[in-house]
Amino acid sequence: MENRKDPLLGISMERAAFFFDIDGTLAALQETPEMVSIPSHVRKDLSQLSKQCGGALAVVSGRPLSQIDQLFNPLVLPAAGIHGAEWRDLQGVVSRTSTDPQTLKRIEQRLEQGIKQLPGVVLEKKRIAFALHYRQARAWSHQTRELARTVAEEFPGLALQSGKCVAELKPASIDKGVAITRLMQQNPFNGRVPVFFGDDLTDERGFKVVNQLQGISVKVGEGQTQARYRLHSTDDVYAWIKQVLEPRIRQSPPLRSVQNGTVSRSF
Repeated sequence: MENRKDPLLGISMERAAFFFDIDGTLAALQETPEMVSIPSHVRKDLSQLSKQCGGALAVVSGRPLSQIDQLFNPLVLPAAGIHGAEWRDLQGVVSRTSTDPQTLKRIEQRLEQGIKQLPGVVLEKKRIAFALHYRQARAWSHQTRELARTVAEEFPGLALQSGKCVAELKPASIDKGVAITRLMQQNPFNGRVPVFFGDDLTDERGFKVVNQLQGISVKVGEGQTQARYRLHSTDDVYAWIKQVLEPRIRQSPPLRSVQNGTVSRSF
């Protein structure tokens, strides 16, 4: 029987655990990472949502914690940064995955040398991970991905993670699925129903874990996905959060069910 209700309408704030990606989910994509921002009204709504669910709201991002805090200022949330290489719990305790500094230096030098032949490609250093951004140099997309693939093969334990106009190199042991699993083992997330919003290939492992936990996975935007539901845009995410906070509002777009990467029905 087809369910025409938003699946979250039957979940109380005491039972839900919310996880949000940033770029493309809570913040519209921009030409460079530095141009991204989260509207003040969204930060305010997230603060209210966090209070209503007892603090069981976390950010799961490829960005480091320092950048996450800048985007959410003055709000400080539990978070998994650099795909889970950095952690902060509800009490503010931070832990980090470590990697040999000399190896990181060699990777950095290898990437810097490689992008000299790719004008417009930008190397972002994320402590123990690296991102090659080619949004402003899309003509070099294939060469950028090939450079990242080659470097990943040269350094054991390094994994290539593709995204929207970005190729990331990170420790193979970390991803957003691992990050959500770890957060779900901690209070106040433990025992709740996970709800994860993401938009990119980097979020797919998070969707997989949430599905395994019988949670609610939401893809923002189009494209093939393992997520079970979909919203069109960041504005739709904003409207959805507002509706959860103010149930009398019925103007936000419904979550749409997804089957095999395509929309099957609306709720």
